[in-house]
Amino acid sequence: MLKLAILGFLHDRPLHGYELRRHLAALTGHVRPISDGTLYPAIKRLEADGLLVRTAEPGAAAAPRHTLRLTDAGRAALLDRLRTPEELDISDENRWFATLAFLRHLDAEPAAQAAVLRRRLAFLGEPASFFYDGTRPVGAEEVDDPFRRGMLLIARATTAAELDWLHATLSELDRAH
Repeated sequence: MLKLAILGFLHDRPLHGYELRRHLAALTGHVRPISDGTLYPAIKRLEADGLLVRTAEPGAAAAPRHTLRLTDAGRAALLDRLRTPEELDISDENRWFATLAFLRHLDAEPAAQAAVLRRRLAFLGEPASFFYDGTRPVGAEEVDDPFRRGMLLIARATTAAELDWLHATLSELDRAH
């Protein structure tokens, strides 16, 4: 998710490290905070892989600021990742949101965007729950615990809203190509 988000934000424009961190924090929020010990090694790996370049610029204080720019290889890697997201990019909600945040970068490929949305639609069509009776998913109406029932009701409402959005967006994308 971090690699995808870094490449996605740099696709829009070059950023200084602290700006990138701020964008990442806004995307991941309190769920998955990004520490310097995670972010800067990831940047170094992407730089070593030739996916981004770092240039030093004079800073307002004594230390220079580093601007991060996506390379052509980084842009290609991002677009490939968006065309063929990993299974967890589809099934894990946080990773799905990161994928969704940058799917617009495939704007010239509505069929590719639609294929990703169809994968999510198929995933949401699988019976699932936070709780099971053996291998059978348990619904909210079967749960006595009000807090677990709340979890299931919230998840059901969220899924219903997402399904409505997916169907509407797929109709738009299908008309586009």
